[in-house]
Amino acid sequence: MKAIVLAGGFATRLRPLSCTRPKALFPVVNKPLLEWTFERLEKHNIRDVIMAVNHQTEIAVKEQKIPTHTLRVMYSRDPPRKPLGTGGPIKKAEKLIGHDSSFLVLNGDIFADVNYTRLLETHRKTRATATIALCKVDDPSRFGVAELAKDNCIRRFFEKPSPEEAPSKLINAGVYAFHPEIFEYMPENRAVSTEREVFPKLAKEKKLYGYIHSDLWMDIGKPEEYLEINRILLNRTKGTQNQQASRGSQVREPVAIGKAAVIGKRSVIGPNTVLGHDTVVGDDVRIQDSVVFDGAEIDDSTRIQGAIIGGHVKIGKRVSIPKACILGDYVKIRDDVSLAEGVTVCPAKEISESVATARNICC
Repeated sequence: MKAIVLAGGFATRLRPLSCTRPKALFPVVNKPLLEWTFERLEKHNIRDVIMAVNHQTEIAVKEQKIPTHTLRVMYSRDPPRKPLGTGGPIKKAEKLIGHDSSFLVLNGDIFADVNYTRLLETHRKTRATATIALCKVDDPSRFGVAELAKDNCIRRFFEKPSPEEAPSKLINAGVYAFHPEIFEYMPENRAVSTEREVFPKLAKEKKLYGYIHSDLWMDIGKPEEYLEINRILLNRTKGTQNQQASRGSQVREPVAIGKAAVIGKRSVIGPNTVLGHDTVVGDDVRIQDSVVFDGAEIDDSTRIQGAIIGGHVKIGKRVSIPKACILGDYVKIRDDVSLAEGVTVCPAKEISESVATARNICC
């Protein structure tokens, strides 16, 4: 059994963090999103995984050295400067996939506890060309939306309809089972939108089915969604602690603290906080409702709430970083700087003065 992981997107809504890493490598409770995916695939006896990537993502994934265990990982690379959409990378990987059996396709930027085994069983029973995992959301307008018949055959499929046009609240969860016949619906050597070109055609031919998924699912395409999936998993797992804590510091669950993290005196970490591996936190620091990536250094008397701090960031003394702030990798914040809510700072930028209004700082 084979699976394709679509991981060639650019994650523009997660900039500046995505300027230096693909979304599939964003840490979720101190573990790359892709590692969560690999573990789930292995659990369901998938053995061959094809990473559909661009050149930069391929390099980043290989450098990360994510444990693959029993998985055999191969790469299918998009051509330079020629994005292939959502369907083109699947078509390009046709030779690697073969035509012997159905296969899974996963969007690499979602967190979903989909039961791949049941999805494939449903797919085979209906003899569908494509089966889409569907989940229910309050606002379906950001996603592809399916209208189901009683037998779970999809009557119609709409990509990002307006709230008035949406026929249901069942949205495309970004996990699919495909029969090799799907390749006949995908032209070669051009960008193909599976959602706009392939699925509507299959629905008309009654070859498109839905599989209802009711467990955890989340798109992490926005910063607030990224913080939310970390919060949900922290509450599910009760976090982990590997820190060296000084006397008088407090850890308020749920919290996940990475290996070799150091926490100074009188500091309070949590709740709903992730500290990455090798982070260093000074004395009298407060961090709450935030995610701090690996290697960050946070000096004395700093306050961080509801923010995302990139890798190897250095934050000085008495700094204030409030809700919705995002610091890219290698940012440096000088002592006594206060940021306004919603400030984002591009990688390697140095901030030496307070910022009074929400804006993106790149130059």
